[in-house]
Amino acid sequence: MSVSRKGRIFIILLVTIIVADISYLLGQRACNRVRIHEDAAYSRVPDVALVQPKPAPPTVTMTLPGTISAWYEAPIYAQVSGYVKMWYQDYGAVVKKGDLLAEINTPRLDAEYAQAQADLKVAQAKYGLASITATRWRSMGQSQAVSGQSVSVQNANEQSAKAELEAAEHKVAQYQAMIHFKSIEAPFDGVVIARNINVGDYVGAGSGNMNANGTASELFTVADTHAMRLFVSVPETFSSTLSSALTAKVTVPQFPNKIFEAQFLTIAKGFDPNTRTVITEFSIDNGGQKLWPGSFASVTLTAPANKGVYTIPTGALVFQEHGMQVATVDAKDIAHYRNITVGRMADAYTEVSAGLFPDDRIINNPPADLLEGDSVRPVSPEKGYLSTPPAAAREEDDE
Repeated sequence: MSVSRKGRIFIILLVTIIVADISYLLGQRACNRVRIHEDAAYSRVPDVALVQPKPAPPTVTMTLPGTISAWYEAPIYAQVSGYVKMWYQDYGAVVKKGDLLAEINTPRLDAEYAQAQADLKVAQAKYGLASITATRWRSMGQSQAVSGQSVSVQNANEQSAKAELEAAEHKVAQYQAMIHFKSIEAPFDGVVIARNINVGDYVGAGSGNMNANGTASELFTVADTHAMRLFVSVPETFSSTLSSALTAKVTVPQFPNKIFEAQFLTIAKGFDPNTRTVITEFSIDNGGQKLWPGSFASVTLTAPANKGVYTIPTGALVFQEHGMQVATVDAKDIAHYRNITVGRMADAYTEVSAGLFPDDRIINNPPADLLEGDSVRPVSPEKGYLSTPPAAAREEDDE
C-alpha cells in the first residue's frame, strides 16, 4: 500500500470521527434542551406538604405560676407613740382573737390622760357650781327679786358649763381609747408570720416600727391560714375558659410530689394593660397547715374547650393584609387562600375557631411566592419532617 493511499485512509477516518463527534454533541445538546424545558416546567409547580385540620382537645390545659396568700392577713401598726415594753408572741405563734402580742410604754400619753381626767374633774365642779347658781337665780326671778336678764345669763352659764363638761368627758373617752392601744392584740385567730419589734424599740402612731433606715414597718403580721387564697395571672387569650367549672391542680416547691386541689373563687373582670392578664382567685383548703403564705405555686388549669375548634400547625398560617389566612388545595391541586379566625396560638400549633372544615387540605409552610390559583404538587414529606405531635398528645405528655 502506497503512502498516498494510507494518507487518504487516515484523513477519511479522521473526518469520520469528527463528524461522529459533532453529531453526538448536537444530539446531546438537543437532549439537554429538552430536559431543561422539562425541568423548568416541573419546577414551575412547587412541591407542597399537606395537612388536615384536627379537632381540638375537649379540654384546655395550661400551666401558669401563682402566688399563695393567707385567707386573711393583717399587718398591725401602732396607734400610739412610745417604746416597746415587752412582746409576748414570736414567729409562728398560734394566737386567738384578742391575745396580747405586745405592750407599749407611753409616758407622754399617760400624762395627757391624767391631765384629761383632771380637766374632767374641774369641768364637773364648774358645772355643779353653775347649776346651783342658775337654780337659785331662777327661784329669785320667780319672786321678781332679780331681773330677767340676770336669770338668762345664769342659764347660759349653766349650759356653757355643761358643754365644757361633755367636752371633757369626750376627751377622757378619747384618751381611754388610745390607752387601750398600748396593748397590741391579735385581730383574729391565726398565726404570727412576722414580728418586727424588740424591747426598747420606738414606735410611732400609725407608722409602726422605725427601723435603722428610718422607714416604718408593721409591728406584727397575723395570718388566718385555715384556708389559702391562690392568685393566678391568666393571659387574655385564655380568659374565655375562666368559669366556675374551672379546676386547678397546684404544686409547691416544698412538696414537689403532692398535688393540692384549688377551687375557682372569683375573677377580676378586668385586664392589666401592662401584661394583658387577668387576676383569677382560687381557694385551697389548708386544714393540715402545710401551705404557708407567700409560697410560689405551679398551677395547672383544666377547663372545657369550645366546640367546633380545629388545630393546625402554626407554620401553615399566612399573614396577609386582609387578616390571617391559610393556603388550601382543591381536588385539581390548585391553591386557594382562605380567611380564618385564629384562637389560641402556640409555638407548634394554633387553634382555628372559624374558616376551616375537617376535609380541607392545607399547605404547611407555603412558599412565599405562591399566588391565588397557582398549581401545586402535593408530596409526602420525609419521615420526621413536620412530625409535630397533635395538641392532645402534647397535653397528655405535659401532664
